[in-house]
Amino acid sequence: MEATQSFFTYSPVIGLVGFVFALMTYAWVVKQPAGNAKMTHIATLIENGSMTFLKKEYMILIGFLVVVAALLGAKLGTNSAICYLAGAFMSMLCGYIGMKAATKANVRTAEAAAQSGQGKALSVAFFGGSVMGMAVASLGLLGIALAYKFLTSGSAIEALNGFAMGASSIALFARVGGGIYTEAAGVGADLVG
Repeated sequence: MEATQSFFTYSPVIGLVGFVFALMTYAWVVKQPAGNAKMTHIATLIENGSMTFLKKEYMILIGFLVVVAALLGAKLGTNSAICYLAGAFMSMLCGYIGMKAATKANVRTAEAAAQSGQGKALSVAFFGGSVMGMAVASLGLLGIALAYKFLTSGSAIEALNGFAMGASSIALFARVGGGIYTEAAGVGADLVG
């Protein structure tokens, strides 16, 4: 029992430290040179298009989340519904952070390759991608630890299943929607030449 108590005592702290590390990594990526005016203009268009897509996708998913949360609340109880929404929110937050980091790292990786070569470009790309990885791991750990800490032991496992289901729901739809968006962008690029 003591090991479990220690785990849930330190997990929120470790989750917060990981999230701060993800934000610091994002800040490092953004500080890298973004290239000339043409590069930054194209990068801004890509970022604006990507963020617009993400916002539209999230607006549609919110309706789905409300319906599923209501069904979970009716069948499994309020704790499961709240944890479902919390898991979905954390997953959406990670997606938003990851999209911001990826679109910022995109042009900076190209500029690093042009100016400093392969090593620097790999560093910028790697750290840009690690922002999402660190955000997912740290917010997942933080969410599970907090949910377990504030729920009664009898309903905690059921509610934690709701948390995982919420996070997975967003991940599933974001992956499918992102694939469609990528294909559409590829077709558009082919049409332009």
